[in-house]
Amino acid sequence: MSLTNNTLRTFLSVIFILAALGASAETRTPQFATDDEQNTMQVFNFASPSVVYVTNETLVRDRWTLRLHTVPKGAGSGFIWDDQGHVVTNFHVIEEARKITITLQDRSEWPAQLVGTAPEKDLAVLKIDAPRALLKPLLPGNSAGLAVGRKVLAIGNPFGLDTTLTTGVVSALGREIDAAGNRTIRNVIQTDAAINPGNSGGPLLDSSGRLIGVNTAIYSPSGASVGIGFAIPVDTVKKIVPELIAHGRLVRPILGIESAPDQWASRYDFKGVAVLRTSPGLPAEQAGLRGVYRSDRGGWQLGDVIVGIDGQAINNYDDLMNVLENHRPGDRVGVDYLRDGEEFRTSVTLAAPETN
Repeated sequence: MSLTNNTLRTFLSVIFILAALGASAETRTPQFATDDEQNTMQVFNFASPSVVYVTNETLVRDRWTLRLHTVPKGAGSGFIWDDQGHVVTNFHVIEEARKITITLQDRSEWPAQLVGTAPEKDLAVLKIDAPRALLKPLLPGNSAGLAVGRKVLAIGNPFGLDTTLTTGVVSALGREIDAAGNRTIRNVIQTDAAINPGNSGGPLLDSSGRLIGVNTAIYSPSGASVGIGFAIPVDTVKKIVPELIAHGRLVRPILGIESAPDQWASRYDFKGVAVLRTSPGLPAEQAGLRGVYRSDRGGWQLGDVIVGIDGQAINNYDDLMNVLENHRPGDRVGVDYLRDGEEFRTSVTLAAPETN
């Protein structure tokens, strides 16, 4: 009997020890969060109040009654730019919208006014008249110092699911994606952070919670994320958004030419931008550039073809626009052009765009 009692006591002791160890392990488990997990949660808690839900509506005509109706057109993401109520999003999120509504994190809804657009950069600025207490602008970072492998976080509203977080790394730099008007957006950030429909216009953040890009597109045969997403770099955003707020559009200096379609390049076998005609009194005419003209025999002849500006090759209209966007009215640039098969260079002082 004594042996039986000893065995029972030993057995019960083992049970109590194991239970105590299990309880102790369970108590300690929440402390096992890694530094990276802590960082992810901190960035999300810090930045998510700045992210907004953008919905737009458009007019359609009933095919039977011919009456116009306002219907939902699309939705996306955006973020608070400043405490004046400016909101940044993608142009394609609000394109053709008749009515735009911004939903803040507290679920309050605010009608938005369109301030300015840059379709060629897929950016738009909106404005809401919400109290400053509800407006928490994101802190802009710097995209020039990014490197492949850098941790990034994306916050947005994919498929209408508000304030969704995905994480990843910078997969590549210097990408190009298509934009409106046969333009390309250059130096785009590629990331493997999941970017899905509805993430467009939302912020891409670094591990310090600073804005490094605006999520704009995905590469996907299925339409959903396959690990290749793109973001407009914040250095581009910081340059364009103030212009949209001040002028409503991207202010780009002009040469004062009407360019021929890019298709001419393949027809006449050249690379560059053919000058169709020059505008009277503007820089190109003053510098002596020549557009299409009639020959002595009465036929039309190809005029000057711009092939370079300040040493940068100009192969097409998109190249020309991207180079001009890096300058301001009043800048003096060297223009390389072909005339009758010979290359020349002239100096041109860029002019301000004409206002309507």
